[in-house]
Amino acid sequence: MASDNLVKYSPPLNRDGFMTLDAVKYGDNITRLSALVFGLGSLLRGQLARFIILMAIELGYIIYMIAAGGQSLVNLGTLGTSLQNSVYDESLGIYVTTAGDNSMLFLLYGVITLLLTIGFFYFMAVSLRCAYVAQKDIEAGEKPKSFNRDLRSMLDENLHKTLMTWPILGILVFTIVPLVFMILIAFTNYDRNHQVPGNLFDWVGLANFQSMLSFGSTGLGRTFFPVLGWTLIWAIAATFSNYVLGMLLAILINREGTRGKGFWRFMFVLSIAMPAFISLMTMRTIFANNGPFNLLLQSVGIISQPVTWWGSPMTARIMIIVVNIWIGIPYTMLTTTGILQNIPAELYESARVDGASPAVTFLKITLPYMVFVMTPYLITTFVSNINNFNVIYLLTGGAPESLDYYYAGKTDLLVTWLYKLTIQYKDYNLGSVIGILTFVLMAVFSLLAYRQSGSYKNEEEFQK
Repeated sequence: MASDNLVKYSPPLNRDGFMTLDAVKYGDNITRLSALVFGLGSLLRGQLARFIILMAIELGYIIYMIAAGGQSLVNLGTLGTSLQNSVYDESLGIYVTTAGDNSMLFLLYGVITLLLTIGFFYFMAVSLRCAYVAQKDIEAGEKPKSFNRDLRSMLDENLHKTLMTWPILGILVFTIVPLVFMILIAFTNYDRNHQVPGNLFDWVGLANFQSMLSFGSTGLGRTFFPVLGWTLIWAIAATFSNYVLGMLLAILINREGTRGKGFWRFMFVLSIAMPAFISLMTMRTIFANNGPFNLLLQSVGIISQPVTWWGSPMTARIMIIVVNIWIGIPYTMLTTTGILQNIPAELYESARVDGASPAVTFLKITLPYMVFVMTPYLITTFVSNINNFNVIYLLTGGAPESLDYYYAGKTDLLVTWLYKLTIQYKDYNLGSVIGILTFVLMAVFSLLAYRQSGSYKNEEEFQK
């Protein structure tokens, strides 16, 4: 008897978040069969519209798999076996090109089929849940929800689902599918020597990652790690130079003795009113070998020969950081100005009464407050600087070039090197590897940095 009661028991139904496993464990046979025949439980319990929708989804998936999906999964495993070829047509007296397999399309269709299969299992769970809800309603002496009631709920308590349907579909089609496709490219040999449709590419496993991280004769570690090192140096220098100098500028303008605060803010904001790419191109021209700056220095006798500001790795990197400071400081100044004005004035008054110097006030009050509030901003800025394509590409294009690097220059970041490998040299597999490694580095850093910050650990204490 005790075992019978245990089998018949089922937990109270939570309409907002009950588990599909509960439907399998505590549902009756009709509910469980709904995993095989979508909408069966809804049909037998008077919910015809749900049955039609769920059955249409199941039949559509089955028809697709029979017609094309099954072959797409097979092609995903091989990525093609038949090469494009020319065959002599005796009736025409000419050679006719026969279409071969297209590895790129095979990979794309395979990814789409895999995502559709995931969607199929999702609707299998939906079918189970619908059947289980109807079962619980009948057990409670209630009538299962009608289709009209479902439609009304989509405009009431489930309005969020209605509004999010199209955005989610857009994300799946235009973000998830391309993202999965490009990630899988990293595990193939899709490069300049394996271009479709004339050639096929194939799966190579982790060979591209091994090549990227190794220092052997065929390894790219001699390029990847130096470029990664400069990328991190650039990101740290660009982030903290702009932050510290922008904050000091904001403090200087906001101090009580500064006159014409609005004028000074306007002057610095004026430098960012012009599009950044125009400023970068202008700076590149000004500091060219025969540019205005070298001509000015020569005219006053400071130098006798033009200085190659972009010619040597060290000077080019310093110039990139300096130009970025000029462009970036006004943004930080505007951001920190609003935060500075929200620091309680009583704290500064108490510090003056206690005889604290301006330096002590800055270190004990201003800086901790600013760092606490702006830690998420700093993390975001650091990540964006890792992927700061415009500054490098428009100022130096990655130059000066180096024979020690594989299609990379001394000022290339990972993102600009990725651009060269994919757009200029068609090494799509290596570009995909760089994209994956860059994402992993940024994700790990962002997560660790934020979880160790005061903004995450002491939010409630700070608010008090």
